[in-house]
Parts: sequence; structure tokens; C-alpha cells
Amino acid sequence: MLLVREIYVSDIIKAVRNLCIDANYYLARDIKNKLEQSLEEETWPIAKDVLEKLLENAQIAELENVPMCQDTGMACVFVSIGQDVHIVGGFLEEAINQGVRQGYKDGYLRKSVVKDPLDRVNTGDNTPAVIYYEIVPGNKLKIILAPKGFGSENMSKIKMLKPSDGIDGVKKFILDTVKEAGPNPCPPTIIGVGLGGTFDKVAVLAKKALLRPINKNNENPFYADLEKELLEKINEFGIGPQGFGGKTTSLGINIEVYPTHIAGLPVAVNVSCHATRHAEIII
Repeated sequence: MLLVREIYVSDIIKAVRNLCIDANYYLARDIKNKLEQSLEEETWPIAKDVLEKLLENAQIAELENVPMCQDTGMACVFVSIGQDVHIVGGFLEEAINQGVRQGYKDGYLRKSVVKDPLDRVNTGDNTPAVIYYEIVPGNKLKIILAPKGFGSENMSKIKMLKPSDGIDGVKKFILDTVKEAGPNPCPPTIIGVGLGGTFDKVAVLAKKALLRPINKNNENPFYADLEKELLEKINEFGIGPQGFGGKTTSLGINIEVYPTHIAGLPVAVNVSCHATRHAEIII
């Protein structure tokens, strides 16, 4: 039997602050490995040069402790809260936003959030974060921070397909979305796909799909095969790194699914750049 465990907001603030910096400074190992593999397999000289530059850029960011991209994104935060956790010393959401505020200031990260979508006045500290909460068993708190730049976010799409559209409709929508995005999301991209749920749920699924390492396929063999098929077709587009052509248009595609209504077939595609920044901690 687990006892209720107290977690202080001061620890949460510190953790989120550090996650903001780490996610923006350090390229994930699975992505770095895939870039290195793509460099070896690429035959188009310009594409090889771009991939070399992306790896060099990541190395400089890591060694000099600077952001790997000037767009340090809007902070998307995924929080898994053990049901036996008690937050002490303040309000959880305020603690998360304070951590983002500190991280973007201390890490010299660009503040890109505007208070209102139409009057466009910058909040000055990259808050508020976009926060998703999930209650899970246990007495721990897991936080994943994923800064999302909008060069790629703007290329993302959602569509409410009809069940009769079937798998062919799903494939077409995903492939059309990536093809239409072209060089805009700073390829090579990573593609997160959500399938099922509702209009809102499917978008979150697509975002969460980006958090899975690109060297791990969906546990369902059917969707694992679909990921491999779609990645192959995407790389046949020839868009290539930064749109200069070549074999490497996308590094990976992750699909996450959820039950849905008998009358629906929601699908969402969350396009992400090669960096697909995220960092996590368990408290």
C-alpha cells in the first residue's frame, strides 16, 4: 500500500526550469543517431552537407550551452500525477509556469508567446505554458517538457474523416499534409500522428506521438508496419533536408491511436522539425 507523498512546488519549479533549458540545448540521442545514420545513407551532396551542418549545430549547442534553434518554442508540458501525490506549498499550475518563466530567462531562450492571438502583445516570459494533466497510479510526478516551434507547428493539420474513408483516406491525409508542408517545417521532419478519439483528443495524441523515441515503433504490429510504410513513402518525396532534395525528408513517424465513435475517423498530423525537443523528469 502506497502512502501519500508530498512534493513541494519549489522542487517542481526547479525541475521545470531545468527542463526548459535542457530541451532547448541538447539534442535527444535517438534523433542524433538517426541523423548520423541518414548522413551515411544519403547520396545527394547538398543533402549530406545539410545533415552535417545540423549535427555540427547540435554539437555547438551542447558544448557552448546555447539553444540549438532561435525559435525556442511554446512550452508544452505533459504532467503525469500519481494519485497518491500531494502538492505542497502552492498551486501546481502556477509552479509549472514559474519554472517556464525562470527557465526561459536563465537559459536566454527567446520569449515567443503573445497574450492574445489577435492583439499580439508578448507576455515577456514565454508563459503561459500549454499543460496536459493525467492522473496515474503511484506516488510520483512525471513531467515532460516539449518546446514546440511554430515553423513546424503551422504545418500541422487535423481532419474528421468518415469511417468509409478507411486506411486509404488516413494514408492520403498524412502524406498530403507532409508533401504540402514541403521545406517549411525545416526538414528532416518527425511526424506525430493521432488516430481516433474526438476532435480535441486526436490532436493531443498527435502531439504525444512526438514524445516517443523514433527508434521505437508502435507496439501494435499493424501500426508499426504502417509507420514504416508511410516513412518510406514520405522519403520518396525527395523534399530532403531543408528542402534541398535527397533521401531524408523525415527521420521518423510515430502513430498513436485511441478508441473512437462509430460515426467518426479523426486523424491529426503534428509536424515537427528534426530537433523535436523534449526532456523529462520523474520526481
